[in-house]
Amino acid sequence: MKNIVVLDGYALNPGDLDWAPLQALGKVTIYDRTPAHQVAERAKDAHILLTNKAIVSAETINNLPSLEYIGVMATGYNVVDIPAATARKIPVTNVPAYSTASVAQLTFALILELCHHTGLHAESVRAGEWASSVDFSYWKTPLTELDGRTLGIVGFGQIGQAAARIALAFGMKVIVSHKHPERDKMEGVTFVDQATCFREADIVSLHCPLNQDNREFVNAVLLKTMKKTAFLINTSRGPLIHEADLAEALKNGVIAGAGLDVLSSEPPAADNPLVQAPRTIITPHIAWATQAARGRLMRVAIENVQQYLHGQCQNNINKIQ
Repeated sequence: MKNIVVLDGYALNPGDLDWAPLQALGKVTIYDRTPAHQVAERAKDAHILLTNKAIVSAETINNLPSLEYIGVMATGYNVVDIPAATARKIPVTNVPAYSTASVAQLTFALILELCHHTGLHAESVRAGEWASSVDFSYWKTPLTELDGRTLGIVGFGQIGQAAARIALAFGMKVIVSHKHPERDKMEGVTFVDQATCFREADIVSLHCPLNQDNREFVNAVLLKTMKKTAFLINTSRGPLIHEADLAEALKNGVIAGAGLDVLSSEPPAADNPLVQAPRTIITPHIAWATQAARGRLMRVAIENVQQYLHGQCQNNINKIQ
């Protein structure tokens, strides 16, 4: 019987999903969270190791003689040292595309909140402002209509494409900065270069993966090219943005607002400049976390283990069978 260890299961399953299908596959130990200094100890007897955000370093991999499989319970797999796993001939799997609909949905939840500030207005009613108003209607911020506005999308994978379809349904124009326009054509979408995307869009939404070439590419220089009325949305990766530059841009009215679900470090430092920045909405990395999306994530992560045990490794990142 295989020893299966889940290093950090709580974020995926705080209690509303069922680990039973995984528990049917072997002797399973599930930790809610595992700090870095306890990863090696907790994984020492594991044949199969599952992680979401707990780091599985080269040192850890090389000191786990029983380890034969690593499953990442997420799409991004930078938490695992892939070269070290490959050198040990340990397959590493992930779960692609489980949260596409949910992330696109939150993208527009942030956009709509910036357009209408529904939370602010609901709180004002609760505080008695409508009851005491001399008018039948009032608004505390400018209200923005999306129809006819331009959404600029940076990165056009499955989530970017889903966001584009929603934007088109709102009557928006959609422009996209993307490396493969010839591959990913979509009716109603115009492909442009990055500079044009930021300059012409009323809302810029980031949907690109993080790499060394685009780390902090959204900086003071690029922000100054945007419309003063523009919004910036990030449901992708926090380090795409130079956070101090964005905080200054929001403080000084360079752009009109930002909606962020991700930051450079999570949880953020108490002094992160964006946490108190004006005209900013920040949610705690929840785009992936609908029950439907987490259910798909758990199901596929367990199916990955099942397939491995049956000799067929699916969603295999490093192509080790």
